Amino acid sequence: MSDLKLVIFDCDGVMFDSREANRVYYNQLLAHFGHPPMDAGELDYVHVHHVMASVGHIFRHYPDEIAAAHAFRQELDYTPFLQYMLMEPDLREFLAFLRPGRKTAISTNRTTTMPAILELFALAPLFDKVVTALDVSRPKPDPEALHQILGHFDLEADEAIYIGDSVVDEEHARAAGMRLIAFKNPALAADYHVECFMEIAKLPIF
Repeated sequence: MSDLKLVIFDCDGVMFDSREANRVYYNQLLAHFGHPPMDAGELDYVHVHHVMASVGHIFRHYPDEIAAAHAFRQELDYTPFLQYMLMEPDLREFLAFLRPGRKTAISTNRTTTMPAILELFALAPLFDKVVTALDVSRPKPDPEALHQILGHFDLEADEAIYIGDSVVDEEHARAAGMRLIAFKNPALAADYHVECFMEIAKLPIF
């Protein structure tokens, strides 16, 4: 097995607890069209899927409004929702541990909101490559984003590891032939399971 040269992060549920931000954001879309808020299953869905699929899902009972919902969310400023995102307390410490010896990247199903998040939390300089759902033709769980990241660094899958928290992330890593660290989700089939970032620093891969 090759030495670990690259650590790739998911955003939601890994770098950030963004469940509340997702809840407020998507419920506002529904409320704009006079619909009730999401149920628990819908919240679970939007927490791990990209925005295009999520809007389609929560408006699946209102198919005539899906196009209008997409138009409205493209006009909606996401900045007010950033206050509901909670960064993992040891994320910066872990990034400092990784750099400069290893490359860091993000593979996320977020779209236009990712740059604003990185800027607000002053994280942009700490990642060498960021791939969102807008940068690929097939978002997660398809492995296209991981292949794009590996190609950027001219690395093989066994030289990298992915940190994810959902079944979508599990499928994402598996499809690319990449090892997975399951973050706060013991139910995932993963090479390692952790509850915080600095646990990762103690794993034998380092």
